[in-house]
Amino acid sequence: MASQLTQIAIFTVVGFSLGLTLLILSVTIQRIFGIYHPTKVKTESYECGMKTFHDSNIQFDIKYYLFALMFIVFDVEFVFLAPWAVIFDIASNKVFLIVEAFIFVFILVLGLYYAWQKGVLDFDS
Repeated sequence: MASQLTQIAIFTVVGFSLGLTLLILSVTIQRIFGIYHPTKVKTESYECGMKTFHDSNIQFDIKYYLFALMFIVFDVEFVFLAPWAVIFDIASNKVFLIVEAFIFVFILVLGLYYAWQKGVLDFDS
């Protein structure tokens, strides 16, 4: 047991030190060989090559963000259901897995119902 912990500790230390070494090496090489001559034109922000005609700060309705957030939540649910489907064939207690999946989907349906009641999915108002 102690041998495995020692191997894990060594692997972690070597990984972090290798990452830090490569980062320092990259920054050092860039400072030695990099070309950096800032001018007024180079430091300006670039938006598709055109100057803006009016104020670029357009306010969007919050419902678009909420809809996108809900899409992400319900899209990520697949990531949790995919491993469940993979072990369903090899599991011995299939009833437990089915009940577990129904509880998970029930919680998601409750979240969808809550969002629907709050008007997140209603774009007409």
